Amino acid sequence: MTSELLEIHPLELKFTFELKKQSSCLIQLTNKTDQYVAFKVKTTSPKKYCVRPNTGIVKPKSTYDFTVTMQAQRVAPPDLICKDKFLIQSTVIPFGTAEEDITSDRFSKESGKHIEEKKLKVFLTSPSNSPVLTAINGDLKQDIGHETSSPRDKARHGVENIPPSQKVAEDFMGFETAKDAGELGTTMGTQQFKTSRDETEELTTASDLQSSVAKDVQQLKSAKADDFENLKSKISFMDSKLKEAEVTIMKLTQERSMVAREKDKLQSELELLKTKSNAIRITQVGFPLLYVCMVAVVGLVIGYLSNL
Repeated sequence: MTSELLEIHPLELKFTFELKKQSSCLIQLTNKTDQYVAFKVKTTSPKKYCVRPNTGIVKPKSTYDFTVTMQAQRVAPPDLICKDKFLIQSTVIPFGTAEEDITSDRFSKESGKHIEEKKLKVFLTSPSNSPVLTAINGDLKQDIGHETSSPRDKARHGVENIPPSQKVAEDFMGFETAKDAGELGTTMGTQQFKTSRDETEELTTASDLQSSVAKDVQQLKSAKADDFENLKSKISFMDSKLKEAEVTIMKLTQERSMVAREKDKLQSELELLKTKSNAIRITQVGFPLLYVCMVAVVGLVIGYLSNL
């Protein structure tokens, strides 16, 4: 099989290098054949890069995209020269094969299958406003790593995009399978993310800060609006309670005045009753005295008559 299984674009991975910031590169695979082709991505620095996904199936006459993310770095390499490389392996698979069945055994050369391998080099560039740019002969050059390492790598690895030979296979023994999102969570959870945890915490960009501030301001405004509505409802509730208290106080005042009038009336009636009771008592006390006087007079008359 001499036809090319997958066409890769671009053939070089270029990352904009900034300290303590991630950088991503999109790779597109094109299957121009009439067969289903499985691929697997490997790299010489699996702890430094994250590939999503690192395996997959490209349908006939279609394309497939995957993303390579370079983790945040604390130290810049000298002259932005990067020696990292990627290896993309591809092979024909039967129709109906699921992506879960794409294992490392399918890319083993011992099975006698045709395994197509392509190398991708990594180049680092500086942002346009970065002081990393250096002046050479009066011109600013960003792709220093590209110009420096390209001839050497070509001399070492030879022509790419050809069926793999024993020498090419030995040349790729340094590659390891690039990790995707799921593998990073398990196999590299205790290695890479322990060292990059502090780095990822510092990756907040200006846009993230602005969105965070805007979100906080919006939440603060909504909270203030809710607090204002709550305060307004509480004030209206207190006003209604105050009005009810005023009505109650007015009723109690009226009842108190009525009670005072009733008290005065009862006192006057009591005084009248006391006067009447005193008059009756005097009358009752005077009657027995008159009776005694009359009896005494009668007794004297009877006594006088009896002496005669």
